[in-house]
Amino acid sequence: MKIVIVDDHPLVRKGLKETIEIEPDMEVVGSAASVAEGVELILSAKPDLAIVDLKMPDGNGIEVVRSCKREGSSCLFLILTAYGSPQEITKALSENVGGYILKEALPEEIIDAVRRVLRGRRYFDPEVMEVAINGRKDNPLYRLTAREMEVLNAVAAGMNNSAIAKELHISEKTVKKHISNLLDKLEVQDRIQAALFGFAQGLGRDLEEISS
Repeated sequence: MKIVIVDDHPLVRKGLKETIEIEPDMEVVGSAASVAEGVELILSAKPDLAIVDLKMPDGNGIEVVRSCKREGSSCLFLILTAYGSPQEITKALSENVGGYILKEALPEEIIDAVRRVLRGRRYFDPEVMEVAINGRKDNPLYRLTAREMEVLNAVAAGMNNSAIAKELHISEKTVKKHISNLLDKLEVQDRIQAALFGFAQGLGRDLEEISS
């Protein structure tokens, strides 16, 4: 898989490249240090995935996502940043990015996020989701815990309980408990209503159903 890195910090770019290229099926085909360079690189290199910093000297990483999409790029995007305000997370969600992970994440967490996004799924760091939840109490979606948000994301994608349990490494009994809790918090009657609500909020998109 071809990957590019867009980040203005040389050490971050170096560390990410070393982490990614340990994986035999991944290759970093280029890196950029600004929004303008990032857009140019993505459009020319045509990578499968771009890891994009949110804060750069000449703008916001979301501008990279928007510009590339306007040009018809099929590149997937993973936001990697030291910042995680509710406003920034909302912007990322609105652009339907593949994931959002903090820079202090462990190498194995970054690789896991990359692989999930490359498989057409979404990855949101639990700490990032907690920020979003605590920062947006006016929306019932943000009453959910980070784990309940992951379960709702899977429900919105059409995954059954067995698939969710396997994906999140929890028991089906725990999945059922999370679903019951999120139904109460969202004030919906059943799983179908929860799935529709989650999908309307941008969850579940690009996720493939995993059969049991």
